[in-house]
Parts: sequence; structure tokens; C-alpha cells
Amino acid sequence: TWWLRPLLGRRVVGSMNFRIHDVSPVDAVEAAFFRIQRDQMSDVPILNPALSVEAIDFQHWQGHWLGIVVTPWCMSMLLVPGSSENWVSVGENKRRFIRFPAGDFAFLGSEEVELGEYQSCPLFSPMGKFSTQSEATMTARASMIALLTVPQAQVDKPKADKPADAPSLSRRRFLALR
Repeated sequence: TWWLRPLLGRRVVGSMNFRIHDVSPVDAVEAAFFRIQRDQMSDVPILNPALSVEAIDFQHWQGHWLGIVVTPWCMSMLLVPGSSENWVSVGENKRRFIRFPAGDFAFLGSEEVELGEYQSCPLFSPMGKFSTQSEATMTARASMIALLTVPQAQVDKPKADKPADAPSLSRRRFLALR
């Protein structure tokens, strides 16, 4: 149907605004989360004053953009559409599991005016354990490396040792980078 065709890189899927990002969405991510901080989070006591909004290491992954956003209230992995092919739209606050080399991770559907539809997986909240922006940025980069790397225990073990229905790496173990 003609009204679902992309118009200037945008289309409406269900009630969410789908936007293809041909280039890195870093600027859109930062604009969205700076606005959220200003409009929705300014009076929230969990904000870490040592931190600022920063989009980190966005890269192509399976035709889309994968990266991490650090904010004074949380650190989350984001998946942002890079094409209309193989994008799975889940709807606002609906969960989807995505398989990475490190295991399966739950992402929630979201939408922001600056960004359009995207999916996020929380890594840390609140952010009180980080004393500097540099520390949060290094943790985000280490998390991205860990996400995209097969855990050493899986590399060393023969496949027959792990039952097919065994759970993948837990988020807690992933964040501990074990």
C-alpha cells in the first residue's frame, strides 16, 4: 500500500515512527537523550552529576546500527534501524530477544522524535558507581567488545558439553565481563 512506502527515510509501522539511518545515528541519539534529560529527568535524584549524555561506538551490525548510550541515569545498548530489511518492529515497551555472540539479550521497543523507532537493552541504572565520564565510556566500550565476542568458556568447550536448551550467558555475567 502506498502510504507505507518510505517517505524521506520514514514510514509509520503500527504506531511507531520508523526511520532508516543511512549514516551513524550518534547525533540523533545524543539529541534525543539530552532532550530527555532536560525535559524528563532534571529533577530525578538518581542523576549522576559527573556524567553527561554520550553515544558510544555505534557500528553496523546485521544491517542496523548498534551502540551504547551513556547518560547520567543509565547506560543502555541501542539498536537503531539502518535499513528496512530484517528490522523487527516490536512496538513501544515490547520485548524482543536478540542473539549476539555473547548470548541472547532482551531489548525493548522505544521511539523518540529525534531518532524514530529504536530498541534498547539496559546495562546499568542508576549510574552512581561511575565517578567520571571516562570510566563510564570505558565500561561502555568494554561492554560492546564483550557483547560481540564469544565467551572464552564457550570457545574452549566442545559443543557436545552444552545441552541445546541450556541458557545463554546471563546479563549479570555479561556485565561482570566474565
